[in-house]
Amino acid sequence: MPRIILIVEDSEACAETLQIALETMAGLETRSVRGVIEALSVMADTSHEVAAVVTDLHMRKQDGFELIGQLRDDPRYAAVPVLMVSGDSDPQLPQRALKQGANAFFGKPYSPAAVRRTLEKMLC
Repeated sequence: MPRIILIVEDSEACAETLQIALETMAGLETRSVRGVIEALSVMADTSHEVAAVVTDLHMRKQDGFELIGQLRDDPRYAAVPVLMVSGDSDPQLPQRALKQGANAFFGKPYSPAAVRRTLEKMLC
């Protein structure tokens, strides 16, 4: 069964940057979706295992906090590592993201290599 890193990002450029940084991680594939509804659909698909989620905070219909809340409330996904990225400049946002259930937070602009290193540590 393939293991994937799910990228939830409505900006095509940001999603592509993350995919390039993460697609060569051993034993993992990347998949990118543009919103929470699509992400939950991918999570529910039993033909693969979602090993980790990288989500943006601000998206068109729902935000990354809503996604994290739904994942943390579901026993099937409660332990899946979630990394949040955001261009929001609120200095309280990193703490809020961690309190809401994110395992790590990266402010934009972020280093895709740092996101990768963090995922590698979480998935060892």
